[in-house]
Amino acid sequence: MAQIDTTDLQELLNDMRRMGEAAEPVAQVMTAAAAEEITAYWKQAAEAHGLRDTGAMIESIGYPEGVQNRGGLFTADIYPQGKDASGTRNAEKAFILHYGSSRIKPTYWVDEAEKNAEEPVQARLEGIWGEFLETGQVPAVPLQSAKYKRGGTKTRKI
Repeated sequence: MAQIDTTDLQELLNDMRRMGEAAEPVAQVMTAAAAEEITAYWKQAAEAHGLRDTGAMIESIGYPEGVQNRGGLFTADIYPQGKDASGTRNAEKAFILHYGSSRIKPTYWVDEAEKNAEEPVQARLEGIWGEFLETGQVPAVPLQSAKYKRGGTKTRKI
């Protein structure tokens, strides 16, 4: 008859319970890290497509609300914030430059940025999760590097 040794089972269950409780803060850190990477790729793609006039749109790309918990799902809304000197919203300019208009050819620069960011984001997220599994500690929350205008220049912490 087969025997099962369960002496370390309770310790394993306790570790799994602890990791489950820590998964939420780790997911928040992972979302912030992914948003940082994707923001950088948006800026690179905009530069590569020559979408710089004054640079206001590119510099305003970020996620001003930080990481949000929406029904147990962490999200970060990335887009250009603010307006240019003539009052045109930077997000509107980005949309038109991406999809085009009757006078402007589409560049699909956001799609390109998102595609180029896939592997680096995956590697970064795997690194954060691996660090958590090795140390049992929630890694530090990265700072948002993007600056944006809304009554002044700010750098937001997540």
